[in-house]
Amino acid sequence: MKKLLFFANFLMLGVFILKFNHLPPQIPLFYSRRFGEEQLADLWMIVFLPFFLNFFFFINNFFYKKFFFGNFLVKKIVDYVNLFFIIIIPIIFLRIIFLIS
Repeated sequence: MKKLLFFANFLMLGVFILKFNHLPPQIPLFYSRRFGEEQLADLWMIVFLPFFLNFFFFINNFFYKKFFFGNFLVKKIVDYVNLFFIIIIPIIFLRIIFLIS
């Protein structure tokens, strides 16, 4: 699972570096807000997505090892939640980058 996390981080970093020159200073990041300027955020705020991916991955693993170590059902749930995060957050990141560049 850590190999997938490394690949997701590498993919997001690589695409960000390749597209950096073509990105505007503000990007649509807050899609829960009304359409228009309220959705815009500074470009540097896109790094919150990889940060949250890594944070949730390691917090899930920490809580499993701290409180539920040896419980097979909880281990499977943690693995599937981590897999979900590893798939969905890079997709959101890449969609935003390719949408605006």
